[in-house]
Amino acid sequence: MFQRNSAPRGWPSYGNGLGPPPQAPRSYDYHHQSQPAASSFRVLELQSLPPYEWIPRPSTSPTVPHMTNTRKRQNNSYSPYTVKRQRIDSSVAPPLNWAPLPPRPDKLVAESSRSSVTGFDDYRPSPRFNPRLPEPSVPGSSSSLKPSAKGKLSIQMEEFFEACQQQLSDLERKEMCRAQLQEDIQQCYPEGRLYLTGSSMNGLGCRSSDADLCLVITGTKRPDPVSVLSQLKRSFRSLTYIERIQLIRAKVPILRFRETGSDLEFDLNINNTVGIRNTFLLRSYANADLRVRPMILVVKKWARHNQINDASKGTLSSYTLVLMVLHYLQNLKEPVIPSLQRDYPECFNPSIEINMVPEGPKHIPPYNSRNRSSLGELLVGFLRYYAIDFRWDQQVISVREASTFPKDNSLEWRNKFICVEEPFERNNVARAVHEKIKFDTIKAQFAESYRILRLSGDLNSILPLRTIINKESSRR
Repeated sequence: MFQRNSAPRGWPSYGNGLGPPPQAPRSYDYHHQSQPAASSFRVLELQSLPPYEWIPRPSTSPTVPHMTNTRKRQNNSYSPYTVKRQRIDSSVAPPLNWAPLPPRPDKLVAESSRSSVTGFDDYRPSPRFNPRLPEPSVPGSSSSLKPSAKGKLSIQMEEFFEACQQQLSDLERKEMCRAQLQEDIQQCYPEGRLYLTGSSMNGLGCRSSDADLCLVITGTKRPDPVSVLSQLKRSFRSLTYIERIQLIRAKVPILRFRETGSDLEFDLNINNTVGIRNTFLLRSYANADLRVRPMILVVKKWARHNQINDASKGTLSSYTLVLMVLHYLQNLKEPVIPSLQRDYPECFNPSIEINMVPEGPKHIPPYNSRNRSSLGELLVGFLRYYAIDFRWDQQVISVREASTFPKDNSLEWRNKFICVEEPFERNNVARAVHEKIKFDTIKAQFAESYRILRLSGDLNSILPLRTIINKESSRR
């Protein structure tokens, strides 16, 4: 048995309880086809995210024994900077050797001496721009994008992202807990494979992001998720490294729990494999252009601060917000990103076996956007698009097609206030917005934030940067 509040065997102990110190992030410049950069910022490379190595165990008896936590795997060769692998049994088959896309041919530059959390009050003139959609202002020559043209707003977004993005140490904590849970779960369900999904793995997470887990149990009979989660809830009570275990009977039932003595929360589902597919799809979009990740992080923090980012309360889920940002970036006159599913359908085929899902994205070549817009221009344009240009009553957002399509009279889209297509299942991921008062609140927030930000050019006018950064930094 583990001692409560102590690290299980094989886990390194650190004084701050956060794992090893993160590696110093690197600095990048945007270089699209050798043109001067649209913006630059320090970003933790997606290469630091662990590749999946999914190898199923040989078939065993379906008997479900009582779970204990007495068998722990020793790992004396642990190195805090070794890339993690989500593996089942290395003796069964060779690894898939999947790795995320190589970085775009962006020039690596020296680390800036500028603090990542300062400068919010040091005003720099913002560029003049017209974020009008569907034909936003896109500079036609490289000479129109000088370093000073990024403006205060873009610099604030860069620094905010640098301060809040998920660190390598955060990911390692989640991966170590996932690996230990998988070992314990397999005493109950030998065929079970536990995958880390969502923002922790797709590159779009921040330091406070919870960890989503998907337990895949194969067999001829599809297991009942609530029954499996109930069994796991009883068994998890003997594990000392997790606490506050609760079963939530939602449309997708989950088991929610925390790492003992920390703020790190986990949501575990059963066989919701579309979450694995969209994790790698979003990860590929995050890798497509360096502006994607800071843009999405700022939008999610803005929505959360303004109380329109909580599907349980009838507003937008984080997944919906991510798809809304991607849709906007796809539909500019000069797109920032393409439709990966449309351009590379074989890489994201929904019929691909789940253990082969990580293989697809490595075949996608780098995307070179001709869009020269800065982060600040893109953010103001995003707010304008949904405040003024987008027709909520007529259009369905489709990242899969990089377009919209008209609402029809089908049950999926009829009488829905907001329609955002799930790229694989093609249902409405914004169905939680079912009350007009919540829909009106969302629209009003887009309009008000667009009005304020367009006039001020200051991210602090719509988002308390220092408060959020301090909160992120205080996470245990």
